[in-house]
Amino acid sequence: MDFTLSPELSDLQARVRAFVADEIVPFEHDPRCTPHGPDEDLRAELIAKGRKAGLLSSHVSPEFGGLGLGHMAKAVFFEEAGYSPLGPVALNIAAPDEGNMHLLEAIATPAQKERWLRPLAAGEIRSCFCMTEPPPGAGADPGMLQTVAIRDGDDYVIDGRKWFITGAEGAAVAIIMAKLSDGPATMFLADMTSPGIVIERAMGSLDSCFPGGHGVVRFEGLRVPAENVLGEAGEGFRYAQVRLSPARLTHCMRWLGAARRAHDIACAHARARHAFGKPLGEHEGVGFMLADNEMDLHVTRLAIWHCAWVLDQGVLGKHESSIAKVISSEALWRVVDRSVQVLGGQGVTHETVVARIFADMRAFRIYDGPSEVHRWSIARRILRGDKPRPQEH
Repeated sequence: MDFTLSPELSDLQARVRAFVADEIVPFEHDPRCTPHGPDEDLRAELIAKGRKAGLLSSHVSPEFGGLGLGHMAKAVFFEEAGYSPLGPVALNIAAPDEGNMHLLEAIATPAQKERWLRPLAAGEIRSCFCMTEPPPGAGADPGMLQTVAIRDGDDYVIDGRKWFITGAEGAAVAIIMAKLSDGPATMFLADMTSPGIVIERAMGSLDSCFPGGHGVVRFEGLRVPAENVLGEAGEGFRYAQVRLSPARLTHCMRWLGAARRAHDIACAHARARHAFGKPLGEHEGVGFMLADNEMDLHVTRLAIWHCAWVLDQGVLGKHESSIAKVISSEALWRVVDRSVQVLGGQGVTHETVVARIFADMRAFRIYDGPSEVHRWSIARRILRGDKPRPQEH
């Protein structure tokens, strides 16, 4: 594996880095940044900047207005975008829209792509992915799915309740996971203005980086035309892996940029701040934390780039993405936690962006499956004696 960046990718990295620093970072203290993410007015302003820079929806094919980047290129691009909490929003690669666009491009019909993917890729609308349910429904175990879709003539009628639905408030379209009367899970597309969709409430949460925050959504007799089934009926869980495995990796890419930002701020503070007669960073207790940060960032980047390289070969499975997700989420959490410690009192205020990154980052160990579920999955593979593919050596 050769991870040397091509001249073209190096130039793109520099463009994104400059764009985020010059155009996006100044918005981080904008009053339109709310506890439930940037409001729609701010999102539209940021999207306009990304569009003007020619950097919008980099993961989508040029047919739908994107750059058509492969996974290795996305690893570089998304890390630079994640350097600001607003970067992924401005470049239209934030969750859940990024994963939803990937899924739509992979399995939607031409008519569905024109109706929903094209405006999503243009940043004109937002979306949500409705799978997680309150107890006793689906969470880390998708097999506990309770939302039901019953065929009624040319329609399906959907009833159920979802929660922790990122971006539900303000979304134009939902991808809904429901089980059919005979059991198989199926994905459906529905406009969020459809009768039968009720947003019960917004959920307060630690993070504040996702437009629309997280909501509780109820479906009451929601009628969805059969033509709005996404992919084939009964294949919902298979399609979920089409979406979730790459989305785990893109989460890692974006959060790597955020952790690097926290580390950079901590390093600058450790150089400038003096205590007990010398710069803070020259005290071993602080210097060792910065060294550990460098090592965690390095290992995380290698894990991400390895999986991105394998995915570009078309062979990445959920186990590889699970490994990368656990390594990344836990190493990057350590980086941000140490950065808060190095900053001392500054680290727990909003004088810098580090406290915000700290709050946002904590949820990463839970999003797209908690670390414990991924470890369980990895352990099952080990105990089965599964052989690693040649690319894994």
